[in-house]
Amino acid sequence: MKRPGIVFLDAETLGETTGFYRLTKLGNLTVYPSTPPELKTERMHGREIVITNKVVIDKEAMDTCPSLKLICVAATGMNNVDLDYAAGKGITVKNVAGYSTESVVQHTFSMLFYLMGNTRYYDDYVKQGLYTHSHLFTHHGRPFAEFSGKKLGIIGMGTIGKRVAEVASAFGAKVYYYSTSGKNLDAGYQHIPLNNLLSECDIISLHCPLTDSTRDLIGYEQLRKMKDNAILINTGRGGIVNESDLACALNENLIGGACLDVLSKEPPEESNPLLHLDHPEKLIITPHIAWAAIESRERLLEGIAANIADFLQKM
Repeated sequence: MKRPGIVFLDAETLGETTGFYRLTKLGNLTVYPSTPPELKTERMHGREIVITNKVVIDKEAMDTCPSLKLICVAATGMNNVDLDYAAGKGITVKNVAGYSTESVVQHTFSMLFYLMGNTRYYDDYVKQGLYTHSHLFTHHGRPFAEFSGKKLGIIGMGTIGKRVAEVASAFGAKVYYYSTSGKNLDAGYQHIPLNNLLSECDIISLHCPLTDSTRDLIGYEQLRKMKDNAILINTGRGGIVNESDLACALNENLIGGACLDVLSKEPPEESNPLLHLDHPEKLIITPHIAWAAIESRERLLEGIAANIADFLQKM
């Protein structure tokens, strides 16, 4: 069998990685850093296998690429592919699940501890020369609390949520959770109603998918229920939190702070209210990198290569 044509439409979404050699072993690989909509069909034309992270593969794209047999999504979510139309045309669609769990969990706690410990303040205190001129060996400019003994409320007890619960327990936190699907009710931790979770827990961490039922799940009314020193973490999807409401809650000191790795629009518009807070130190935002540890990206490419190899073996 001849080597199939493989095209990766937006490889720069994976950053620098050494893993592309796995794909070159499987076919004639062409890699584009990014692909604007007007070049999509041209670059797909004549290929049997298309790899995409965020480039949308819709009906038109499939119709103009009759050779297409396999779409590999370089992610877990597949909302950028018209799955029903692909199935109708006999085109296989494969994603990669579970590759980023450890990376997301690590980033969840990295953001939390950075905010809880007022780490930026203390780092700035030293680097700005203030510590050099102090008469004390220590400095207590911003109080911080221990994570041990705190109540952590997890919304969404899937694979990542369960791993967050395990790590939190190892730190001595008390874990509670709310299942947005109503299916994960045997996780080994106490399941409580959402309103109770919000009002009783010191930290709320979101690990649920974005669906019609979870969009704007956390708005102003939910934020009002939280403790005034509570911290909200979102490494799930941006649309789960109403960003305007969160900005209001932070400005009004309704909650203690927030850690976000995802936003409703990425990159955000300059007008996003979260970028113009009265007290920006109450918020940490990272540019959707929780999934992207070096090892995680290597596992992702391993998964893509495995999906292609498995598909070719069955042809």
